[in-house]
Amino acid sequence: IFLPPLRERPTDIPLLIDHFIARHARVAGKKVHGIDRKALAALMVYAWPGNVRQLESAIERAVLLSEGPCITVDDLPREIHQRGGDGSPALEIPDTGLSFESLERGLLQQALQRGGNISRAARLLGMTRRTFQYRLEKFGLARPLPDEGAGTAPWVEPEPPGQEGPPAPDGAPTAPSGERIKV
Repeated sequence: IFLPPLRERPTDIPLLIDHFIARHARVAGKKVHGIDRKALAALMVYAWPGNVRQLESAIERAVLLSEGPCITVDDLPREIHQRGGDGSPALEIPDTGLSFESLERGLLQQALQRGGNISRAARLLGMTRRTFQYRLEKFGLARPLPDEGAGTAPWVEPEPPGQEGPPAPDGAPTAPSGERIKV
């Protein structure tokens, strides 16, 4: 059965919100019965990359944080009420300006840490794997190393040219400690 993403079914959002408020208020023993108009509007325009699970998580959090009978915008996760309807972050440029390259580099690093691999990191930023790899190379960031851990892989910045360790017998790149680096 094909079920379109939540962002393509905005009329389902209020029904799901009511259901999740009732469920999580009952479980938490809180007397939250509804949501104010501004909070509902913020939830309606959000892009919902995590679909219904993300909506449920946001409502559960809001119920727990709510101090009254109604969920307000302040009870919602910051990512929801500080973004535009297209999912772009609400970013204010300071009077002193900012370095776009530093911002892009930081976003690439965060996506790598959160995604754990290039494919997931690229999806987090809404770009193709190839574009993401190009940008990693542009900033001299190494690809993430495989990790057996739970979802996030460590990543390293390569040493500046001339400071790499000795080459492995087969010519593969190595770390300064002599360990092989997966590239």
